[in-house]
Amino acid sequence: MSPRFDGKVVIVTGAGSGIGAATARRFHGEGATVVLNGRRASKLQDVAATLTADRCMIRPADVSNANAVEDLVTDVFHRLGRIDIVVNNAGMGIAGAFLDLPTQNWREIFAVNVDGVLNVTRATLPHLVKSKGSIVNVSSLSGLGGDLGLSFYNTTKGAVCNLTRSLALEFAQRGVRVNAVCPGITLTDLTVSAFERFPELPQRVIPRIPLGRVAQPGEVAGVIAFLASDDASFVNGVNLPVDGGLDASNGQASFI
Repeated sequence: MSPRFDGKVVIVTGAGSGIGAATARRFHGEGATVVLNGRRASKLQDVAATLTADRCMIRPADVSNANAVEDLVTDVFHRLGRIDIVVNNAGMGIAGAFLDLPTQNWREIFAVNVDGVLNVTRATLPHLVKSKGSIVNVSSLSGLGGDLGLSFYNTTKGAVCNLTRSLALEFAQRGVRVNAVCPGITLTDLTVSAFERFPELPQRVIPRIPLGRVAQPGEVAGVIAFLASDDASFVNGVNLPVDGGLDASNGQASFI
């Protein structure tokens, strides 16, 4: 794998599993020093054990807490001297009928999925302006359209998509590119748990995906690395579906 990120410092939030862990491994494999962020140190340590210690830093913090994020970013800059790339991956999902979900769930999912992106982005942007860096937000295909039973989640991911566009416009002249990936269903711990709870779900979901399967975390990580790299130097403000072609459909039944 080519060392596209030699000398770069990358912060990955939600790096303890799934897309975040795969992303951390991808950047590390391409030469970067990776900062692993998440709420549970034990999960971050498991990921760090697969990386070389000299290019890996474990830094637990709750991204929904602005003060904790400021401390995180200050610590990273003090110890590593620069910040080049930020991957806002930390997130959570809540499913249910709109009238049945308590307002507290709305507050909880916004705190992580939207406030977390806000806090990390505001804390790191001064450093990214200096390094002419890049932000990649992990939104969702659910941020580009609605899902039955995911109204709260849809709303947060729609906010991430539009924040991505707005920041891309505002910071382009200052040398910072901002993009997002919008994965479809990806084989993570959360997805496996959902499939176990609802055994009929794969039969409902997979036939709608033209490639006939769900994504692997590493497939999303590869797109994140591309968007953050100089190979995407003229890509800015994009919310890129990584969904096996699901977004290509207008929803109608097959005519063939």
